This record gives sequence, C-alpha cells and structure tokens, in this order.
Amino acid sequence: MKSPLKKYRYLFAAPAVIFFVCLAYSYYVEPHRLVLNAVDLKVKHLDPAFDGMKIVMISDIHGGSNAVDDAMMAKVVALANEQNADLIVLLGDYVSETNHAIPPNLKMPMAHVADSLAGLKAKYGVLAVLGNHDGWYCDICVRNELTRVGYTVLENEVAVIERNGKKLRILGLPDHMKIRDWASFSNAAKAALAPTDGQGDVVVLEHSPDVLPVITDKLLISKDLRLILAAHTHGGQVWLPILGTPIVPSSYGQKYSYGHIRENNVDMFVTTGVGTSILPFRFMMPPEIAVVTLRSENN
Repeated sequence: MKSPLKKYRYLFAAPAVIFFVCLAYSYYVEPHRLVLNAVDLKVKHLDPAFDGMKIVMISDIHGGSNAVDDAMMAKVVALANEQNADLIVLLGDYVSETNHAIPPNLKMPMAHVADSLAGLKAKYGVLAVLGNHDGWYCDICVRNELTRVGYTVLENEVAVIERNGKKLRILGLPDHMKIRDWASFSNAAKAALAPTDGQGDVVVLEHSPDVLPVITDKLLISKDLRLILAAHTHGGQVWLPILGTPIVPSSYGQKYSYGHIRENNVDMFVTTGVGTSILPFRFMMPPEIAVVTLRSENN
C-alpha cells in the first residue's frame, strides 16, 4: 500500500520548484533585460509651450551590480539616444558598493561608470543629480566624473531651458538623506529658485520621491512647481500578485513606488531604474529607461 505522503509528493514539491524557477529567473534573466517605459504624462497647469517635450529618465545605474556591466550601459546609452529626446536626466545612484567601509569599495570605479555613460545626447543636454549611494561613497568624486564627461550636475542649482519662447526652470535637489529638517530643506530650495522667480514653470529633479511632502503643500517651494522627476525605489525590485511591491525603500511604503503620482496639486513620476541594490534580484520589475512626454493639463 502506498504511503499517503508519497501520493501527494508531487503536489508538495510543486511550490518549491516554482519558487526556485522564479528565483533563477529573477537573478539570471530579468536583471539583464532593459525595457522602454514610454508615457504621455499629463502635468497639471503646465505651460502649453512645453506640451510635447520629451524627457528621458535614467537612474539607479549601480555600476557593477547584477547585470550592470559595460554591455548593459552601452544598451542604456543607445536606447536613450534613439529617443531623440529634448532632455536627458540622470537621477542618482551611479555606484554600487562591495562593503560598508568608509568610504566603501566599489564594484565598478566611478570613472568607468562615467565613461560608460558618456555619449548621451539630447537637444537641451544632460542634467544630473546625486543619490544616497553616491553620498555614502563620495559626492564630489561622482560629481567630478559626471562633469568630466560633459554632464551638468545640479545640487540646489537651477538650469533654464527655453522652448517656444517660454522658459522652464529645472531645479536639482540634494538627496533625501541630506534632509536635516523639512523646513530647512524647503527653504534651501526656495533660495535656489529665488534668482529666477517668475521666469517660468519649475521641474524638480530629485533622487528620492520622499521629498514630495517636503517641497509641496505648506512647504511649497514655488507656486510654479509643476513636476517632480524621481527614482530610488527601483519599483521595489520585486512585484508580486496581490501583494504588489512589498519592500520599497521609502518612508511611504508603496505610495511612491513607481509611475505617475499626483499629490498636493503637483505631479511626480518615479522611474524604476536600471540596476539592483542590497539584493541582486528583479522580478516583474525589469530595468527600465523611462521616456515621459509632457502634456499640458490646464484645468
């Protein structure tokens, strides 16, 4: 007579097999993919002069992390350039650490990361901000390497773009890990914008979406603030049915995990980025380049 356990052994084994297949996929397959996430982004009260403006968002490269080698970065540059963008923005976390020493050793030297990302082309150039991993390593080192290859790094600094006779102010903010208190962070952003007051709509570049409550609502940095472009979350790296993205590096859980968010009358778009951090897995959240085409929603 067969044991009841033997009768159901395949049933018991099936979940384990599925788990290990998914684990292998999330390590060996999905991190090697690179998808184009193209979105028509409706931005409330955006000046119609910027309707149709195309912005390529690249973030969380984490050079040397799983699958982020020279070939992957060459694909990033090629795919970005194929979009014929008006603007390319780099949203931080270019490095990946091998340990937690101070400063940490890197899986890929920042000079090599910068060289691999060189060659990005857009009508109005390439603007960059820094992320938390860049700060843990060496902000000035990362900034210098990006500047060396011709990109403009903004930290409480404003770049002005003119299109169809109107101006768009691009404000790059420091990483959220540098927030000492909300009021001081907001006031520093206001001070950076002050010399350009009244000169057009404002788009903020910031590594983490968690700054949204810090620069909107009662701490609003400008009545002209229209859009925040952010990253950092990696979309949680793992998406599961029913659960969604259970682990998101944000104080707000899944609220700012990825995609288009509108809060306090300000729009925000969060890209899921290219590399991996902490765990070398991606599941149903592939590496992406986000391409947002701005659409004016004047109501």
